[in-house]
Order: sequence, then C-alpha cells, then structure tokens
Amino acid sequence: MASFKALKGQGDTKTLFAAFLYFDFSFMVWTMLGPLATEISESLQAVSGFVMTPSQKATLLSIPILSGALLRILLGFGVDKFGPKLTALMSQAVVISVLFYAYFRGEHITYNELLVVALGLGFAGASFAVALPQAGQWYPPKLQGVVLGIAGAGNIGVVIDFLFAPKIAEIWGWQAVFLVGGVLSAIIFIAYLFMAKDAPKEVYTPRPKKLKDYAKLLKDKDTWWFALFYAVSFGGFVGFANYMKVYLMNTYQADMSAFGLDVFNESNVKVIAGYFGAFTIFAGAVLRPVGGAIADKMGGIKSLYIFFFAIVALALLNATLTLPFWIAIAVLFLIMANLGMANGAVFQLVPQRFGKDIGIMTGIIGAAGGLGGTALIKTLGWSKGAFDGYTAGFFIFAAVVLVAIAGISLVKTRWRTTWGVAAGGKI
Repeated sequence: MASFKALKGQGDTKTLFAAFLYFDFSFMVWTMLGPLATEISESLQAVSGFVMTPSQKATLLSIPILSGALLRILLGFGVDKFGPKLTALMSQAVVISVLFYAYFRGEHITYNELLVVALGLGFAGASFAVALPQAGQWYPPKLQGVVLGIAGAGNIGVVIDFLFAPKIAEIWGWQAVFLVGGVLSAIIFIAYLFMAKDAPKEVYTPRPKKLKDYAKLLKDKDTWWFALFYAVSFGGFVGFANYMKVYLMNTYQADMSAFGLDVFNESNVKVIAGYFGAFTIFAGAVLRPVGGAIADKMGGIKSLYIFFFAIVALALLNATLTLPFWIAIAVLFLIMANLGMANGAVFQLVPQRFGKDIGIMTGIIGAAGGLGGTALIKTLGWSKGAFDGYTAGFFIFAAVVLVAIAGISLVKTRWRTTWGVAAGGKI
C-alpha cells in the first residue's frame, strides 16, 4: 500500500524497528501463561496436589492482562515525564527479574507465587504504552495508522508463544520456557538500549503534565469512546489469544489429537493445540498494520464499521452452531484477523484526536484494552464453569461489539465535523 511506501525517508527507521522488537518480545512474555496453562496446572497437581478449578485457571490467565492494563497508565505517565526509552528500560528490568524468579522456583512454585509472577508480567503488557508513542512521535499525522500498526504488530509475539512454548515444556519442562523468555528479554534489553532514540524536540516536544491534566483528559468523552472501541478490539484479541489453548483443549481435543497423529506423528495434544492456537492468533497479529493502512486510506470510522460487523457475524455463528473442527478454526482465524485490523484502525484515529497527549492517551486507551481482555477471559471461564460450554461467552462478546458499533454511529458526525476537519488524516 502507498502508506508503507510513504515511510521511506520519514522518521527514524531504527527506532521504529526497536519499538517493534521491544513490543514483540514483551507481548510474547506477557501472554506466555496462556499456552502453558495446561502444563502448569498438571505440574501443580502432581507436585503439591493442588487442583486448579476453571475459575482459578481463568484468574491466573487474566492477571497479567489486568495488571498490564493498569500499568499502561503508569508507563504512559512515565513516557510523558521521563521519555519512552528510560521508561521502557526500567519496565523491562522488572520483567527480566520476574522471569528468572519463576524459572529458579520451577516445579516447586505455588499457585499464589504464580499469581505474583503473573502480576509482574503485566509490565511486559504495559510496553504498549511505550512502544507506540515512541514510534508515533517520529512521524506525521498522515502516517500514524501504518506506523502505529507496525509498532503494534509486535503482538505477533503471542504466536511465537503458541508455536514453541508447549514443545519446550514437553521436552525440558514448563519452567524452561521462563528461562528462554528471560534470556531473550535480556538480549532485547541490550538491543533496545543501543537502537532506540527518543524523538528530538524539533520533531516532538514533550509536555510533562500534572495529575490534574490526566484527570482533565478522563473528563473528555472522546477518551471513553476510544476506550470502549479498544476494549472490544484489543481486548478481544488478547483475551481470545490468552485463552485460545484452554478453549481448544476443552472443545476440540479429540480432533486435534487425531490430526497430530496423522500429520506430525505427534501424540501430545497440548503441542498440537499450540500449533492451532498460533495459526488463529497469527491473523490478528500480522494484520494490525494492514488495518492501520486501510484506515489511512478509507478512514478509521468506516474501517471500524466493517471490522466490527464482521466480528459480530462470526461470533454469533460460533455461538449458535456446533461447528466442525476445521470450520471452527477458520471462524476463529477470521475473528482474530478482524480484531487485529480493528486495533490498527482505532490507533489511526487516536493520535489525530489526542496528538499532543499521545503518551498518556496510549496508556489510558491501552489500559481499557487490557481490561476488555481480562473481562473476556473471565467471561469465557464463567461460561465453561456455569454451562460446560462457551455459547454464552460468545453471545456476550457479540453483544458488546454491537454496543461499540452503536457508539461509532453516535460519534461519527461530530468527529468528522469538529477535530476531524483539521486532523491531518482521513477520519
């Protein structure tokens, strides 16, 4: 697309790549409990006799998402106050420490300790509030969709999780995944230290704010509209991504086991579930910049209409019919694809509306995305526990997306005739 070609000679390519790497590996670490949930649960039961209930498993998976959501606000404050680079390095140091702690505790770790580890992993999820503004500060408004889409495509890290974490756990134990994560995070820390640069003042002038300035932003109704849209798009993506292996194991275990034996000569269905999880999640991860580029071309509002309506139709299809395995995988793939593109579309609009406050707004709106993901994981866990299935969970998710579509209809005219007139990009 033309938007990608327009990046040539603009901004700082090394910083954009560093932001992508930082977010990519941070996202990988943030969601690593998802593909390891079954292995960790079995280990706790074998070593200490602790049996995780569906609710406890959902809680463990949702805590990194919740803490990452809340910490995005804190790191967004750090971006405005100290700059993206220093904020990123401090946050990454916490993540590395938590990963090595989980590795050295190994199979003797308790459920409560895992909750603390999950809390620390939230700093990795909060990297979103650093990577996106760091990349966006280097580029003009007309390129924000594709630039923030590239930086945000770091969520492909969750695909890496699902491809490799179950196999590493099978061979060396689930704790080895934390060792690999710790080593890789340390390498990225060093690479980011030398590659990333904060935008100079002639390109972007930071305006450190007081707490009352943040309160003022929270009083702006557009903040809450963007929070809703991102709670649906990113919340849907990260919620499904983190819960995908549990969902597939509970719903299609026999199908995956047969496929694994036929194709891979692989008897470990947990590994096969990781492969299928990676396949569905890949769509949402890789298509985020495409969604941003589409929004640059046709406008963020129209793009969100298309992506959200597609998600509703697909979620209702999955909720109302008992789909054969391969059709279900295709539906999940398309749901994740549209969620990923919607993420890019939302952040084509945000910097045009809140360009001078992009650091803290990325934190606030990103937090809403994390809260949406937390709510989705808990909803799916509740649906399984209450009804021994996920129909209710998909119905609730579709209803929330419909609310977001109604919200777009309420704001589109005002946005296009007020701040959209002078935004610099297509609304």
